[in-house]
Amino acid sequence: MKASVIHEYGGAEVLRYEDYPDPVLQPGEVLVRVAAAGVNPVDALERSGQTKDWRPVQFPGVLGWDLSGAVEKARAGIEGFSVGDQVLAWAYHTYAELCAVKAGLLVKVPKGMNLVDAAALPLVTMTGSQLIYVGADVKPGQTVLVSGAAGSVGRSAVFAAKDRGAVVIAGVLKKQLDSVQIPGADRVVALDDPATFADVQPVDIVANTVRGKTAEDLMAKVRSGGTFASVTGAPANAAKYPQVRTVAFVSKQDTKNLEYTVEAVLAGKLTIPIGSRLALRNAAEAHAALAKGGAGKIVLLP
Repeated sequence: MKASVIHEYGGAEVLRYEDYPDPVLQPGEVLVRVAAAGVNPVDALERSGQTKDWRPVQFPGVLGWDLSGAVEKARAGIEGFSVGDQVLAWAYHTYAELCAVKAGLLVKVPKGMNLVDAAALPLVTMTGSQLIYVGADVKPGQTVLVSGAAGSVGRSAVFAAKDRGAVVIAGVLKKQLDSVQIPGADRVVALDDPATFADVQPVDIVANTVRGKTAEDLMAKVRSGGTFASVTGAPANAAKYPQVRTVAFVSKQDTKNLEYTVEAVLAGKLTIPIGSRLALRNAAEAHAALAKGGAGKIVLLP
């Protein structure tokens, strides 16, 4: 098969489109013909070596944590999936034409959902919703401020918080105010506008998806006894706020959770915009674009 392969850690240029051995199915696995692979920030962290202490790449290696596609083959004893079924999953080594996935991680793509666009959903929607339900443990009636709400994880957190019955403030950049639409937000504020930021009253929970100074400043916006739950780790100044429960949250694979967010997308309660669709051979270009930032997810098409 063809895949986007790295032979060493480095910049986007280390991604090479080349021949790579087909996956060998292990017990409980399904072979998926990849229709699209989602590109996520963690892919760049893996490529550059920033995650090598806890998730080293075995060179030559294939990146990618998201896929959509069709079942091509299944090991004996696999139930619930047949050849030809359209599926999506938070899987691994997805920048390839074929991917071996544990059957228990697969979710069927519902009728009416674009198969390629479905590849953008698994990691970000599970991360955002779990940030709310698990990390922050949001209760009905609480006020939740979601930072980075225009991003895919942020959008997913806004949806989940609203679905839980919270009052939701979506924190975005000032330049996004006129163009961004975030279903479920009761209010949208520009976190990089000093006057607007100063007017934000203390909230029960900050669900954080950003880094740096903004994350640190948001610690002061959590009421005493409230929670700062973050997918980017605890802010550097967290120790200065002992009255705030700080949670450095890491999401996990959960098919029930993915089914829940997929249904929300299908119903229009959650939108994950696609920024660009690029050929898999152009994965280096996709990583360069990811580094520059921008609106919408990038998906790679084998």
